[in-house]
Amino acid sequence: MTCIVCPNGCQLEVLVDEDEVSDVSGNRCMRGYVYAQKEVLSPTRTVTTTLEVEGGELPRVSVKTEREIPKGRIMDCMQALKNITVKAPVQIGDIVAQNVAGTGIDVVATVNVHKK
Repeated sequence: MTCIVCPNGCQLEVLVDEDEVSDVSGNRCMRGYVYAQKEVLSPTRTVTTTLEVEGGELPRVSVKTEREIPKGRIMDCMQALKNITVKAPVQIGDIVAQNVAGTGIDVVATVNVHKK
């Protein structure tokens, strides 16, 4: 696998024995080692998208999950967000969806959108 933690793009080789990482090689730093273990055993991602804004200076607001969610839940998260409209004003950090798709993780605004 290719490490995506930093610009080095190290080519990692990960050995797995009985659902446990036994060795990681090819990494130039400890972050690559940690990334490989996490990516093989429990991959997660931060989800970003935009939501429609009602009565705002901008038609949409960018949002993201507060922290990473399990990779297998990305489509559930997107499905839960697809019909959400928020009302202006929206401030950075405002929670626009709580416990998205039952993950226990909130979705927050990443930009300010003022009222018209």
